[in-house]
Amino acid sequence: MNPFSLSLRILILSTMAMTLSACLMVGPDYRPPATAEPAAWQHIEKSAGPLLSADARGDLSRWWQNLADPLLTALVEEALDTSPDLRSAQARLREARARRAIAAADRFPTVTASGSGRRSRSSKETGGGDTREFYSAGFDASWELDVFGGVRRSLEASTADLESSKANLQEALVSLAAETALNYIEVRTLQNRLAIARANLAIQSETLQLTEWRAQAGLVSSQDVEQARSSREQTRAQIPALEANLTEAEHRLDILLGKTPGTLHERLAPSGILPPLPERIAVGIPADTLRQRPDITAAERRLAAETARIGVAEAARYPSFKISGSIGVEALTLSALDNGGAGTAALLGNITSPIFDAGRLRNQVRVQEAVRDQALVAYEQTVLNALQEVENALVSLLRNGERSEALAIATASAENAAELARQRYSAGLIDFQPVLDTQRSVRTLEDALATSRAESVLALIRLYKSLGGGWSPPPTTRKSHDQNQ
Repeated sequence: MNPFSLSLRILILSTMAMTLSACLMVGPDYRPPATAEPAAWQHIEKSAGPLLSADARGDLSRWWQNLADPLLTALVEEALDTSPDLRSAQARLREARARRAIAAADRFPTVTASGSGRRSRSSKETGGGDTREFYSAGFDASWELDVFGGVRRSLEASTADLESSKANLQEALVSLAAETALNYIEVRTLQNRLAIARANLAIQSETLQLTEWRAQAGLVSSQDVEQARSSREQTRAQIPALEANLTEAEHRLDILLGKTPGTLHERLAPSGILPPLPERIAVGIPADTLRQRPDITAAERRLAAETARIGVAEAARYPSFKISGSIGVEALTLSALDNGGAGTAALLGNITSPIFDAGRLRNQVRVQEAVRDQALVAYEQTVLNALQEVENALVSLLRNGERSEALAIATASAENAAELARQRYSAGLIDFQPVLDTQRSVRTLEDALATSRAESVLALIRLYKSLGGGWSPPPTTRKSHDQNQ
């Protein structure tokens, strides 16, 4: 057969097969699930003041800059450049991109080239001792026709997996920025609590000295001295625990930035105040959050991938069609390979169909349908968790603000009471117990106030994270849009 004629036949058969397969694709077509989203956030109250607003949100891609802390901004930016977690997510994205390319390659024929040469001499006893040569070269091609859409469904699943990996990378950005900021605020909080404990220790040391002087003068008993010493040592005992917690928080920050523990100590050593809350936070509406959250996008894309794989499993139950052919030359001498009569050609069509497998393929479809249903539940749960995280962050931000205001008033009053008690004790007007009680109250309230103020900032960071802040989609230019068309 003329090789050109064979090539023409292969082309005609391929065109017919592509036309047939384009009209048929088994398995369900994916449709994004409907989500019931509330019209507004529950805890944005009219009485909440100017802090929270349901207005359209601004750009949250660099929300940490709103906290106006240069060191915090620098640390978050460094984490986004160097974090091992982010590099791992980037590697998973490259893997998904390569897997999609593999799935896309299954749509096309496989072509291989081959060549061989053989020289042999037979035995004189059995074959006369003749020397024979044989040479061949050619191309082999094979193509499994995607008649029932199994390959296209596989490509559809791989594309959804790739989009899910992109969303996972975006989620890694969101989580990394938030975790870096949370750990930074924890460091600053522990530094402030440590400073409060040391200041209280100094005041209690002065009180102990005063009590010792009065005991030496015979004005009070040694019981007052022991009570003052016990109170001071209780405060002293808090300091090592706070120092250990501070070191651990610094180390967690080191690891987030991909650095050895202790690297950031000098940069963090100067104690800093907590970043102030912005004057106004535009939260937007729930629909904004569901569009912005990359974890929701990742869950939705995983659902799309598992839906497409039902079609892959379903296609395996149908016949498969394969076309293979070869074109080449064969000759008994190397110089004769270019002769016109040396050409060879072959064309083969193959059909295979499952007949009996004891229900294996049918149950494989059922397995994949169950996997799809699990992905649907996971998507719905991801949406509910996103809404819950925002609501929790909102209520925490509002209530911690109220708590901090009350604690600030209580702390100021307790400090005044402690000073008055100390003065009256020095004048001999009261015994030592009120001094101990008021100083203990001051110590407790100051620590609670520092913690409450930190919780407000932490709640704000969690709010930014729950809103999907920390990444932004690349701008769509006219040029890139035209290329996609």
